[in-house]
Amino acid sequence: MPASEVSAEAIAARLSAVGLATRVEERDDCTAIEAEVPEPLSAESWREVLEAVAKADRFGLLATSSNDRTLWAVVRKTVPATGDVGGPDHQR
Repeated sequence: MPASEVSAEAIAARLSAVGLATRVEERDDCTAIEAEVPEPLSAESWREVLEAVAKADRFGLLATSSNDRTLWAVVRKTVPATGDVGGPDHQR
C-alpha cells in the first residue's frame, strides 16, 4: 500500500474515532478524505480533528449557509515541486 494511502487511512481512522463518518477517495494525484462535521462538536473533539488533519498536505472546512460543514483533507501521492509546497502552515 502506498505511503499516501496509509497516511490518508490513518487520518480517516482518527476522524472516525472522534465520531465523524469519513469518505476516502483515491484520485490521480492524491488521496482525499471528507467528513461531515455535526453540530455541536466539543472543543476536545475539534482539537483531535485538527491534530488529525494536520498530518495531511492540505485541509479545509467547507461551511454552507444551512449550517452544513464538510471537513476535507488531501494527501499527495507524489512529492510537490519546490514552488508548490503546502501543508498546515500554508493553506491555499
